[in-house]
Amino acid sequence: MTITPKGNLLVGQSGGCTTVMNASLVGVIHEALKHKLISGIYGTLHGVLGILNGELVDLQAENPSTIEGLRLTPAAALGSCRYRLQPADTAKVLQTLNDYSVRYFIYIGGNDSADTAHKIAQLAQQSGYDLRVIHVPKTIDNDLPLTDHCPGYGSAARFLAIATQEAGRDTEAMARSDPIKFIEVMGRNAGWLAGACALGKRTDEDAPHLIYFPERPLASNKLLTDLEMVYRRLGYAVVIVPETLRDEKGQPLGTVSETRLKDAFGHPYIVGVASRLCRLVTDELGLCARWDKPGTIQRMSMTCVSSIDLEEAYLTGQMAVRYALEGHTDRMVTLMREPGPAYCCTTALADLAEVANSERPLPDAYLNAEENFVTSAFVAYAQPLLGSPLPQYVRLRKFCLPRLTD
Repeated sequence: MTITPKGNLLVGQSGGCTTVMNASLVGVIHEALKHKLISGIYGTLHGVLGILNGELVDLQAENPSTIEGLRLTPAAALGSCRYRLQPADTAKVLQTLNDYSVRYFIYIGGNDSADTAHKIAQLAQQSGYDLRVIHVPKTIDNDLPLTDHCPGYGSAARFLAIATQEAGRDTEAMARSDPIKFIEVMGRNAGWLAGACALGKRTDEDAPHLIYFPERPLASNKLLTDLEMVYRRLGYAVVIVPETLRDEKGQPLGTVSETRLKDAFGHPYIVGVASRLCRLVTDELGLCARWDKPGTIQRMSMTCVSSIDLEEAYLTGQMAVRYALEGHTDRMVTLMREPGPAYCCTTALADLAEVANSERPLPDAYLNAEENFVTSAFVAYAQPLLGSPLPQYVRLRKFCLPRLTD
């Protein structure tokens, strides 16, 4: 029989920040306060780097109203990092955990953070150190395997859906001068965010009109053919492209950043795909094309937070503590969608060994046959994650006056 140890809980945040990352942190803290087996609740500053540098903080010393306020505060209150644990770090990690009597470690993050949590769990097991490690999923990319979706995605999807609606109206209004608009979105190697841009579309006139995906290479002549067809029909077009879009040879259409070639986990920084495509359209079709790139604001805009996302981020934090106290370790909290017409999610667990450094691409069933838009199956999947209904914009019917003769 496994004996649940009494000791301190340590929580950290890692990877790209999201709108609801702190809601998960609050869920961890609130749940930990309920259990006598948890003596202290500590935070590690800037993820695993805080463990290595001895930068830990006492979260119980904070005003409860401040902790509660974190629910509606974006980004990572403890600070984040992108750091891959090295073999030389193992002794320091164990020493810090032991020095502070940490028996429960909760790590909030994405694919690479799952790798860090997995390594720490394995290290503790190999060293005979009694430690429960639970990973709380977080990524706007929505590409973690074994979970229906990831906290952070719903809010980023909502932001992009609304931004695309509004960019479409602007492009429609400016069609006589700037008829083509590219919107460059995040998503690394998965098209979940690109697809989300379609969630506000109601009519053929509404943006977006074309969406391309990192899972599918794009030939320049296909883009130009697709775009010309939309332009002839409507007189304008809004096109969604991921920052990692590749050509038919598998090469990035953007360029690798000269200043930061790769992050600590080997992911290259790609820039400039939308601007390059604008030049292509202008050169080949003679149409004025502009581009927008929301950048990091798409992952942390509290203005567009999804109520569902907030609730589920808090829930995954709560459940991480409960699962740890039940004796689970080296696991990730997952969200499991219940069958039925009404949206409902419960939680479960997945082995971190199956999550770490893995990616879940957009399924084929979510892409149309032309590979330039999403299907109704994708809309049915993603729509509930947005929370409250999106804005409903209208159009004038434009009843024309008769032309006056000379």
